[in-house]
Amino acid sequence: MADMKAWQLATPGEVQTTLQLTTVARPPPALKPHEIQVRVISAAINPADYKVPAMGFGARAILPFPKTVGMDLSGEVVSVGSGVGARVFINGGSGGVGTFGIQVAKLLGCHVTVSCSAAKAALCRSLGADDVIDYGAADVVDELAARGRVFSLIADNVGYDPPNLYARAGRVLLPDGVFVIVAAGKHIGHAASAVANLIRPSFLGGGKNKVVLYLTSSNRDDWDALAQWVNEGKLTAVIDKTFEFGDALQAFEHLQTGSTAGKVVIHVSSKD
Repeated sequence: MADMKAWQLATPGEVQTTLQLTTVARPPPALKPHEIQVRVISAAINPADYKVPAMGFGARAILPFPKTVGMDLSGEVVSVGSGVGARVFINGGSGGVGTFGIQVAKLLGCHVTVSCSAAKAALCRSLGADDVIDYGAADVVDELAARGRVFSLIADNVGYDPPNLYARAGRVLLPDGVFVIVAAGKHIGHAASAVANLIRPSFLGGGKNKVVLYLTSSNRDDWDALAQWVNEGKLTAVIDKTFEFGDALQAFEHLQTGSTAGKVVIHVSSKD
């Protein structure tokens, strides 16, 4: 394993007497899921770098020694753990679920690719989507395949469109990647196909990746995280159109067009 240089404080005490340029071992290449490895180009020093060590014996209760100085740094990320910057694909990024999905995925540190119409591309990008596929201009699965087998998760918010998305997901999902079925299509055949995907082995035509049929559930930790993001202004609801309570049928008819951008809301009562 190659070594590297570092300025370190050998023991507690004044920086003028304890700071040394030393040779240290490079960190092991194996990273934990949420770790990154950075080649440092510049580092900034802070008062804490010399004040805490100057506490003498008490400094050992706060810092490990020898202590490398320079808590702030800039540099180049040379490797990442498996959970850092995970790539996800959201099929149907501009709908009521997709618009939330983009924001949550970005808040979790993911790289987000979505499919949507050309007219909705700007909306998806404004919510944080890194990569947008116009399903009207190109084959979605071919476009995903061109990006490589790099995705950790596919969330299908459309259902059976494109119909070959799950069957060919093995070309783009990592070996431990997960395919999440959020919508199964409006015909019974589509629902049956979704169920078959859950149980059919790959040698009988099923996919090679784990399939999850999403069902809404309540989790206190998840709700707390969502509430915090909303309060901080990091998560917002995209409203496509609002209907009055008596116009519920018109609301469904509007939703059934399949061209909404965000949530379709029915106004139930006033705050008074």
